[in-house]
Order: sequence, then C-alpha cells, then structure tokens
Amino acid sequence: MSIIGGKWKPIILNCIGDKTIRFGKLNQLMPAISNKVLSKELKDLELLGLINRLESDELPQRVEYNLTDSGISLMPVLIEVANWGNSHFAKQIESKL
Repeated sequence: MSIIGGKWKPIILNCIGDKTIRFGKLNQLMPAISNKVLSKELKDLELLGLINRLESDELPQRVEYNLTDSGISLMPVLIEVANWGNSHFAKQIESKL
C-alpha cells in the first residue's frame, strides 16, 4: 500500500490501463486533479517503475505514458480492490462512518 496508496495513484494507473495516453488526456479524464499534482504523481509512478514516460522528437514535443510490466501486473489487484469497494460489504462499512 505504500507504493500505490494515496488518492490519485490507483486512479492514474487505472486511467492509463492497457493504452498509451498523453498528459492532456489524463488531465481530461481526471478533472479534479491539478496539473501540478498530476505531474508529481506521474513522476512518482515513473520512479517506482510502474509507468514509462515516452517523449517524442516532434515539435511541439509530445509526452505519453504507458504501464510497465510491473504496472500491468498490479492491475488485477487494483481491479479487485475496486470491485470490493463497490460491494455490498463496503457500502455497509461506509454507511457506518
């Protein structure tokens, strides 16, 4: 949990999923996150070896992200956590808070 914990990392990983995606598209998919926080979270995920940052040689420069093999291997765990979060049990716990 120390690797994928926090508010945004699991959401970012899920948004990237099995595709290569540009920064702007990630920002569109998550309007509640600021550019600064998204940039920081992407750098953290890159340092953890969960995503690749791909820079094009084009002008203007295009930056894209995709999951590494480690990031891909984490997806089934994130999917199960999301499934549990949508379950009846989780909703019962949440209603007690």
